[in-house]
Amino acid sequence: MKKTILITGTSRGLGRAMTAEFVRLGHTVIGCGRDKSAIARLKKQYGPPHRFDVVDVTDDAAVKHWAKAVLAEYAPPDLLLNNAALINPLAPLWEVPQQAFDAVIDVNIKGVANVIRHFVPAMVAKKHGVICNFSSGWGRSTDAQVAPYCASKWAIEGLTQALAQELPRGMAAIPLSPGIINTDMLKACFGTDAAAYPTAEEWAEDAVPWLLKLGPRDNGRSLTIGD
Repeated sequence: MKKTILITGTSRGLGRAMTAEFVRLGHTVIGCGRDKSAIARLKKQYGPPHRFDVVDVTDDAAVKHWAKAVLAEYAPPDLLLNNAALINPLAPLWEVPQQAFDAVIDVNIKGVANVIRHFVPAMVAKKHGVICNFSSGWGRSTDAQVAPYCASKWAIEGLTQALAQELPRGMAAIPLSPGIINTDMLKACFGTDAAAYPTAEEWAEDAVPWLLKLGPRDNGRSLTIGD
C-alpha cells in the first residue's frame, strides 16, 4: 500500500535521505525546509505527485498556510515525520548565547508543535495516521556542552507521550530516536569520529522500511530505529 509521507527538514541530512528512499519505494513525499536552493533541487528531481515547499517551521503562520495548501491537494498524511532540528554550538550552558539557545528551542520544540497544530486535526478527523517526533539518545540521557539540545529532546519525549494519550484509537504518536548517524549535526559534536557511523543514505535504507511498519500498537512508545 502506497502512503503519503510528510517530512520536515528535507533540505539535508536525514530528511533528505528519507525523502529519496520513500520516493524510491513508490510513496508520495510532501516535504519542507528553509534552504531555498535545496528545495528547488528537490522539486526538480522529484516532480508530482511529490511536493516540496520552503517553510520555516518556527513560523506558525507559515506552517498554517502550508498545511492549508497541502491538505487542499492531498489526503492527510499516513506518516508525519517531525524531523527538522538544530543543535547548539558546543559550550557549557552558561556560555551558550541567548540567540543560539532560542533557535534550538524554537525549531526543536515549537516547530514540532506548529506542524502538529496544523496537520494533525485532519488526521484525527479520519482517526488515521502515525506521528513520529524525532527525539535523540540525548532525549533520554545527557552529555556536557549540549544542554539546550538535550532539553529540547527531553521535551519532545514528554510532549509526544502526552499527545499519544490524546489521540483517538487507530492513531499513534511516537517519540523516535534515529540512532547515531554520520550527519553534519553529528560532525559538529563528534568531529572526525563521526565517520565511524553510517551515512544518512545508508541509515535510510534500513530506517524507511522500519518506519513504514509503525502503527497504532506503537502509540506512546519511546522507540529507536530498529527496535
